[in-house]
Amino acid sequence: MSKLRIGWFTFTCCEDSTIIFTELLNTYWDQWSKKIEFVSARVLGAKGEIANLDISFVEGAISSKDQAEKLKKIRENSRIVIAIGSCAVTGMPSGWRNTFDEKTKAEIAPLVARFSHLSTVEPIGKFIKVDDTVPGCPMSEEGFLQVLNKYL
Repeated sequence: MSKLRIGWFTFTCCEDSTIIFTELLNTYWDQWSKKIEFVSARVLGAKGEIANLDISFVEGAISSKDQAEKLKKIRENSRIVIAIGSCAVTGMPSGWRNTFDEKTKAEIAPLVARFSHLSTVEPIGKFIKVDDTVPGCPMSEEGFLQVLNKYL
């Protein structure tokens, strides 16, 4: 039986779901390592390969054109994409600046331009098709395990 090729990608967020994920590895590594090959997971030091992925877990909201382009590349190279955490699912709380009044938006406009950010921060579903979600900030451990086990 071949292993599922898995990627874990993080965009604009506090990476709390990545922390939960690494904690889950402490418990499930023996079981998962027989079924999963982590080919792209920066937190694990995996190569960063974005090709022929069975499942890509995407944490965080999209705040720049570069992030949107990388996200589209992930989608093109993944059989299944799962949005991880509130920022990926809803865009919030990373998208808090979307709620600023006009005066505050004008004040931060130079920073938005300087760092080539989009005018708004968006959930990943605005840019690509998402096959499944694990909401929460941080993600629900139980929800993650249910979704992962569904695909294993």
